Amino acid sequence: MNVKHQIKRVYVKSIDDYSAKSLTPIFEEHISPLAKIVTDKWRGYVPLRKSYDIEQKLSNNGRNFKELHVVIMQLKSWLRAIPTHVSKWHVQSYFDEFCFRINRSQFKQVVFHKTIERMVIAKPIYHKDIKQRLSV
Repeated sequence: MNVKHQIKRVYVKSIDDYSAKSLTPIFEEHISPLAKIVTDKWRGYVPLRKSYDIEQKLSNNGRNFKELHVVIMQLKSWLRAIPTHVSKWHVQSYFDEFCFRINRSQFKQVVFHKTIERMVIAKPIYHKDIKQRLSV
């Protein structure tokens, strides 16, 4: 893979649909308004062009987004390796774990130091915060 196009960070979010309303929180949390963003021609990105520098181009059956498809294939393979059904209730936790592993694999030399640093800085997490509730 070309260094220019090397995947540096991965974020996966479970959303109900692909509307601009559902995509906006992902953009706000993970993408700088100063970033140059290249997407496919999905209409859901059009309203986001007011706040972000978005260039839309044809997917060409995924050929124009090779890195994205590599991540999608890795995620699918990883989920298939889980010996249980991945329910909607837990899917975001699985996505978070996948992203954690991919994102940390780039920085193996400092992963222990960063983990300890985050543990010291982080606020405590209590059991009631960890329990997820299925919103139907």
